[in-house]
Amino acid sequence: MANFSLEYAIEYFPEVLKGVPATLMVAVISMLMGTLLGLVIALCRMYKVPILDKLAALYVSFIRGTPLLVQIYVVFYGTPLLIETLNREWGWHLPIHDMSPLAFAFIAFTINSSAYQSEVIRGALISTDSGQMEAALSVGMTTTQGLLRIIAPQAFVVALPNLGNIFINLIKGTSLAFAIKVLEIMAYAKIVAGDSYRYLEMYFDASIIYWVICWTCERLFAWLENKYSRHERRLTV
Repeated sequence: MANFSLEYAIEYFPEVLKGVPATLMVAVISMLMGTLLGLVIALCRMYKVPILDKLAALYVSFIRGTPLLVQIYVVFYGTPLLIETLNREWGWHLPIHDMSPLAFAFIAFTINSSAYQSEVIRGALISTDSGQMEAALSVGMTTTQGLLRIIAPQAFVVALPNLGNIFINLIKGTSLAFAIKVLEIMAYAKIVAGDSYRYLEMYFDASIIYWVICWTCERLFAWLENKYSRHERRLTV
């Protein structure tokens, strides 16, 4: 610890903070998009949609069984190739060179989070009493109405703790986005450290920032869980 400079860490702490907006943007947008995609995957598997059921199961297995960094690289190098092929074979005019590293990060993290969220959502939906859907259908509701008005609110309370864990893991996972030149927290830490060779100080700064963000998110999800659990208990009573 003799070579550790607390003064240097404090002085350049604001520089590392510059990566917070990009980190939060990737995490929040990927979480929201992953929730939508995960819901579709979960419903396909729940209702045993022909072909889509098997494809969804394979998708989830593949994403959960491969490292996030590998997925980021596949998206970063594979997406332009896919777009170029579509433009050439189908006559499309999708932009290739205008895509920023952030766009690739959104795609990669959305794909990753959707696989995990689909399992959480599916488990939460299955945990609700099946008789409630039958009751909803018996009073004239459609399946969609039953899901949205009766099943979804209960499933949300069940899924919330695991969704919180996925979001916190997403925030920490964004530290890998610097590998495709996204200027997030780790990228700024490495840039500053590269100029001074004070890597320990900069990584210390980054760890403090990640910890504060994750701790705040833990408190937020705990508050949401407590709030909606109380609401659910009142409805039950």
